[in-house]
Order: sequence, then structure tokens, then C-alpha cells
Amino acid sequence: MWSPCTACSTNIPFFERGLVVVNDTFHPYESLDELTAHLSTVEEDVYCVDQVTKRQTAIISASNLLEQIANRDTIELIQHGEFESHLQPIVHLDTGERFGYEALLRSRNNVSPGELFRAANRFGLHSKLDQRARAEAIKATYHAVAPHEKTFINFLPSTIYNPDYCLQHTFEIIDQYGLSPDRFIFEVVETEKVQDVAHLQHVFSTYKKRGMKVALDDVGAGFSTLDMLRRLEPDYVKIDRSYISFCDQNAEKRTFLKNVRQLTKSMDITILAEGIERAEEVDVCRELGFDLAQGYYFGKPSPYSL
Repeated sequence: MWSPCTACSTNIPFFERGLVVVNDTFHPYESLDELTAHLSTVEEDVYCVDQVTKRQTAIISASNLLEQIANRDTIELIQHGEFESHLQPIVHLDTGERFGYEALLRSRNNVSPGELFRAANRFGLHSKLDQRARAEAIKATYHAVAPHEKTFINFLPSTIYNPDYCLQHTFEIIDQYGLSPDRFIFEVVETEKVQDVAHLQHVFSTYKKRGMKVALDDVGAGFSTLDMLRRLEPDYVKIDRSYISFCDQNAEKRTFLKNVRQLTKSMDITILAEGIERAEEVDVCRELGFDLAQGYYFGKPSPYSL
């Protein structure tokens, strides 16, 4: 029996009425507006208590609690709101046939993904949001992705504190839907910012042991070294769109793309060009022998129908 990852179950409660505790003194309030007015005069650390359930919030600064209250709609959305995955097609460059999709998190009330992840990072909810994104992607795969197609699912390594525990929720959902693990490719978001390579190796190993594939996303010149690829052994590498955009008009970009294609081919790594928007870019990547492609040229992320 696995133990749930406490980081993934982080919850920020908002008590509409209760007590705010400042310097061990209890101050009742009847609304969040009244609590906000009181907190604006406080500099100390505080916490709130629900008078009925006796639940308490964490002890934090008054300014931090004020910020949480001001952003409570977004926080509530991350914790309890409705999400869905939009699917963007990925194709074989040689045949044009669909290889699969990338699943991208979207909120039902149109809050932008950037706003969601900024708020999640600010208030310690990034593990919760990342976990919910993985769950929605698995659900979308069950409903809308053909059995022979693959689904790329993003994840942030920093949200997976202990892979042996934090990823169990993801594996259980895959099992609940009766899906084969080899239908999923888990890709690292913000590859260039990875600092703890050993930790990422552990995450990759955990996915692979369950029969899934792994990918490095947004790979650029600063990361695609032979040593790093050997250490991480990804199954897929997705090349940053900045190297794809107008590559037909830039010799330096084409040189980089040629070199990284040769490197990945020697290591039996499948290479994918991201952000393709023009036929000329398709032609360059096809001539260089890229395996897969993704971008508005082939289709935008779109919701699926149940």
C-alpha cells in the first residue's frame, strides 16, 4: 500500500468566517472582506481557525495571507475547479500520418495556463496542478486517442519530490482506465532549467520501469550535449521551436538541427520538431531526417468530444 505524497495533496483553505490569530490573540471575523481589512493593519505572522470544524490554516505572514485571499478564485480553481486536456496532433514527417498528440491543460473558465502555473508556483500548489494535469491527460487518452497512437504528457521534475510515491497516483489512474503504459510519453517541461540531473534520472527510471517512455522538451544548444543525453537516456527529444522557426532562412539554425539530428540518431533517440508553422520548415526538417513534427501547421490544440 503506497502512501500519498503530501506535496501533491497540499490544500489552502479559506474560512469565510472564523477567527484570525495574531500574537496568540483571537480576532473574530464575519467575512473575508472583514478579515482582509483587519490583515491590512497587521505585520505579524497569523493563522485562521474555522470556529465550527476547528480546522486551522498554516502560520504565515499577514501579507502572504492577504495575497492568498486576493487570489482565492485561482487557488480554488487549482484545488477543486474543472479542467480538461486539449490535444495537439503530432505527425510522422516522412508520411504525414498522425503519431499521436500532446495533451495540454486548460481550465473550463478560460484562465490561461500561464496564470494557473504562476499562481500554483507562488502558493505552493505546483505539485497539485501538475498531478491534475497528468490525470486529465490520461482521461483524454482514454476518450479520444486511438490505441495505436501515443500521448505526450508534460511534467515538471520539481513537482515530483519522491517518484516512488508521487507518481503512484498517475500510475493508478492509467490502471483504472485500463490503458497500456506504452501509450504514454512523459516529457520534461523547461529542460534547459533542469539542475538536479540525478533526480531527473530517478524520475525517468520510475516511468520506464512501468513501461512508459520519456522525453526532453524544448531542447536547445545549451542542453543537447552528448554527456547529458547519455546520462538521461531519453526516448524522445523535442527541439525548441526557436531553432525551427524560419530555419529555412538561417544557416546557423540548420547547422544546429543537422548536428542534433546526427547525435540523436547515433543514440537511437526519436527526434521531434516543435512549433512548425510553415511548409518551408517542414521541408528542412524532413530533409534533415527528423522523425516527428508538431505545430500549428499540422493543427492547434483543441478540445475533444466525449
